[in-house]
Amino acid sequence: MKYIALSLAMSAALLDLQTVSAFAGSYKGPTGLQLYSLRADFANDVPGTLKFASELGFREVELAGTYKLKPDEFKKLLDANKLKPVAGHFPYNQLRDDPEGVAKDAKALGLKYVGCAWIPHKGNFDEAQCRAAAEVFNKAGAVFAKHGMKCFYHVHGYEFRPLGDGTVFDLLMAQTNPKLVTFEMDILWVVFPGQCPVKLFEKYGKRWELVHLKDLKKGVKTGEHTGHTDVTNDVAIGSGQMDYPAIFKAAQKAGVKYYFIEDESPTVREQLPQSLKFLKQVKW
Repeated sequence: MKYIALSLAMSAALLDLQTVSAFAGSYKGPTGLQLYSLRADFANDVPGTLKFASELGFREVELAGTYKLKPDEFKKLLDANKLKPVAGHFPYNQLRDDPEGVAKDAKALGLKYVGCAWIPHKGNFDEAQCRAAAEVFNKAGAVFAKHGMKCFYHVHGYEFRPLGDGTVFDLLMAQTNPKLVTFEMDILWVVFPGQCPVKLFEKYGKRWELVHLKDLKKGVKTGEHTGHTDVTNDVAIGSGQMDYPAIFKAAQKAGVKYYFIEDESPTVREQLPQSLKFLKQVKW
């Protein structure tokens, strides 16, 4: 009965939304889905999970693996479900050790952006580790550029520890080549460590080409630089702590090119229609 009720609720939401490109409010997207949101479903049914994403109305997606399928096999399933892969996350060590191999797989998938969401580090992410990561991104960016793609780094919260007059993240921005490396702002992983998305959009403008739309449960303490919080703290967009009207206004002014919903919660299937409904109606 639970799944029947959920199916009916989703059908009603889809009738109302029609497609994620049909936004009536101030926010216009484009809005894709980070497929990692559905990782539990992918573990059991790859074709069915892609069909689910397509039926929600998504047409653009961001990848985080191909779930034991070869890149060309996964791309065929994406095509069959009218899903266009725009960006993809790869392990940092692959970008460091085999950027040409990553570029080959990314090209087979048809990606525009190739990057990662976590820099392995010992202890706190400090200046030395930051400088080493910047070098990795610059070198990978040069390789990807030869193949018509751009390298990106997705912030994860631990980069915002104080350093000098700024933060370690400021150093990462300064040490990466703007022509080769861009950034993806994950709204939750900016707010959770106590930073302001609006100020970061204003400060770094066009360096932000990608955004993860995510909301943090009300009452959750911020100001931590761990890069970790319980996945149940991911809530439907518009129902948490984020001031999304202000965030969207700043993001659009900065020139963000792609937005992707990422919902890591165990109730993602229930929350996605709620998030889409909010995005359709939000105004400023």
